[in-house]
Amino acid sequence: MAEERAAPIRLGSVAPNFTAETSQGQITFHEYIGNSWAILFSHPDDFTPICTTELGAFAKLEPEFAARGVKLIGLSANGPESHKAWIKDIDEVTGSKLAFPIVCDPERKIAFQYDMVDYQDTTNVDSKGMALTIRSVFIIDPSKKIRLIMSYPASTGRNTAEVLRVVDALQTTDKHGVACPINWLPGDDVVIPPPVSTEAAKEKFGELRVVKPYLRFTTLKKE
Repeated sequence: MAEERAAPIRLGSVAPNFTAETSQGQITFHEYIGNSWAILFSHPDDFTPICTTELGAFAKLEPEFAARGVKLIGLSANGPESHKAWIKDIDEVTGSKLAFPIVCDPERKIAFQYDMVDYQDTTNVDSKGMALTIRSVFIIDPSKKIRLIMSYPASTGRNTAEVLRVVDALQTTDKHGVACPINWLPGDDVVIPPPVSTEAAKEKFGELRVVKPYLRFTTLKKE
């Protein structure tokens, strides 16, 4: 396993490619992404309570992600038949219609490849003594680069609204060359990055609100 951890996962690094079985058949990850954005998120095990609520929530929000050109893909340390049976439970419990694939990772190969393992808590293992996968989230852009990494302990569920918010922020900053301040939501003012001069910013965006020479806000025009 040590060799699989050799290349550290960092923001801006290319998401490791892999071929694996899923609840919808075999996929090659980079081919699955194609020219879309993607969100890969991991789970410790099938038929676990917090994971069930999370997958249902992501499934309900999938139309919002799809509207932004984002594909969802989950991962859990079980086989395809287990995933398929679990999906029925997820839909029953949460009222969702889960349509995205869940990757099968019983040997934790992808979990170690993506550093999705809790190395501090040695008790976080399954009945066979294998490390359980923590709750990681990776947002990956169409060039296959990792743009965001979030890791939660197995005991704490994620916030799907925050994942969607970050997608909006990343796509906005990429498109307009701006930055997004604390708690930013679509429609809020954005920040002019320090390397851009005030003159250049005014020429590009029009009116600015200058709080400090290094803190300048503008309102993006609605499209």
